[in-house]
Amino acid sequence: MAKKFYAVKNGKTPGIFETWDECKKSVDGYSGAVFKSFKTKDEALAFLGIESSSNSGIPIDVDGSIASDSSCATAYVDGSYNIATKEFGYGVVLFHNGEELHMSKSFSDAEMASMRNVAGEIFGSMAAMEYAVNHGITNLSIYYDYMGISKWCTGEWKANKKGTIAYRDYYNKIKTKVNVQFEKVKGHSGDKYNDMADMLAKKACGVL
Repeated sequence: MAKKFYAVKNGKTPGIFETWDECKKSVDGYSGAVFKSFKTKDEALAFLGIESSSNSGIPIDVDGSIASDSSCATAYVDGSYNIATKEFGYGVVLFHNGEELHMSKSFSDAEMASMRNVAGEIFGSMAAMEYAVNHGITNLSIYYDYMGISKWCTGEWKANKKGTIAYRDYYNKIKTKVNVQFEKVKGHSGDKYNDMADMLAKKACGVL
């Protein structure tokens, strides 16, 4: 089996591990854990925003904690739609500098509203990206539950509506400033922060 390197951005012990068992110890039971496997150590270092060096110590720790590194952030995004008012909204739970931030907003746009809750999730993802740009964040992990959130940006899905075109264009505009990692989560599956983002979105557009 090919060797893998496990990079833990947010976890009990952020850093790089050479075995899944070590990685698992760092992320199991840790709310908002962010980690990913790579084929090379350089790729793992890049994910953590660390330049490659001759230091082979594992785990690698910067100033005691990568999780609170101001250049990294994690965001959970979701959207909701109010059938009665035709408004849609987003909710974002964002972790940055060791703090948990909540963002939400509602919108009234007939064309965008045709996409219902997806419109909200698009705006939520854009809000997280905008926050990253405005706060000098260079590595952003976005957790989402609607597949289009990543696929419109990567070009796997064709953007052919007002909202999806604007979303794709915004991502293309900021991707040289912010390295965005998209992570799919199953909606309404009991994921604490995805559910929290969903609740924020519902409150924003008056569903709750």
